[in-house]
Amino acid sequence: MTGWAGRQAPSIEDFEAIARDAYGSLPGQFRAMTDGLVIRVEDFPEKDVLRELGLENEFDLLGLFQGTGLAQADAVPRTGQMPNMVFLYRRPILDYWAEHEETLDHIVTHVLIHEIGHHFGLSDDDMYAIEAAIA
Repeated sequence: MTGWAGRQAPSIEDFEAIARDAYGSLPGQFRAMTDGLVIRVEDFPEKDVLRELGLENEFDLLGLFQGTGLAQADAVPRTGQMPNMVFLYRRPILDYWAEHEETLDHIVTHVLIHEIGHHFGLSDDDMYAIEAAIA
């Protein structure tokens, strides 16, 4: 028997710990601008989210920013506004991890940066630069 006997896929709690570590590794200036941002780990996106995005397969979405981005913050009233949230979807991330030669923590960090980048209105190049800075 190999050392894999009895092992299980990382739980939602494991993903939350990976996400906390990933968030903690981000540049302080970047984190400071995300005050109040909530990071949640779910197994899959909600069906209405998939429908809104025009996706048919729940494995097609690794993460999602939901809320008001900084670029739109002044144009949107804040009364009764829900906090900005980043969702990380555990099962699609695990599926992606199984098919690629990247570490799980690298994938979670990449998705987290990408989704937070939507909060800032950053370009893909900006997000890759942030990712490269912490590598």
